[in-house]
Amino acid sequence: MKGPALGARLRQTGFTLLELLVAMVIAGVLIGIASLSIGGFDRGLHFEAERLAQLLVLAREEAQVRGAPIRFEADDERYGFFVWRERRWQPLLDDRDLRERSWDEPTRLSVERADGRREIEFGRDQVDTPFVLHLTRRDLHAAIAANGLGAFEVR
Repeated sequence: MKGPALGARLRQTGFTLLELLVAMVIAGVLIGIASLSIGGFDRGLHFEAERLAQLLVLAREEAQVRGAPIRFEADDERYGFFVWRERRWQPLLDDRDLRERSWDEPTRLSVERADGRREIEFGRDQVDTPFVLHLTRRDLHAAIAANGLGAFEVR
C-alpha cells in the first residue's frame, strides 16, 4: 500500500510542462508590454538626437581635416551635411557617414546661438560658437548642446 500512495503523491506535486509553458508565455507578454510602455515613444527622438550629436562631432573633425567648412542643414523631413567647394555649398556625397538622411518621423529643428545666427557650420578653427539645437517631434523634445570646443551633450 505504501507504493501507490507514494506514486499518487508524486504526481500531485509540481507543475506539468504545459502549465510551465503557459506561465512563461504570459510572463513574456507582460514583460513586452511593460518595456514598450516605459519610455518607448521617447526612445526614437532620443536615439535620433544621440546619432545627430555623433554626426556633428564627425562633421567638426572632417572640416578640420579637409580644411574646408562643413555646414549642417535640415528641414522637417531630412538632414545632411554640405562642404564649401568651388564657391558654393555642395552635399557631401563622398562621405558614407555624413550623407543626407531622412528623419524617422517629421522633426522640427531650431537653433539657439548667442550670435543670433541660425546656421551650424564647422571650419578649421578649434573653437566654434556654442549653440543648442532643439529637436521637436509631436509633443517630444530633445536638445543637443555644443560647448564650442567639440563636446556635444544630448539633453
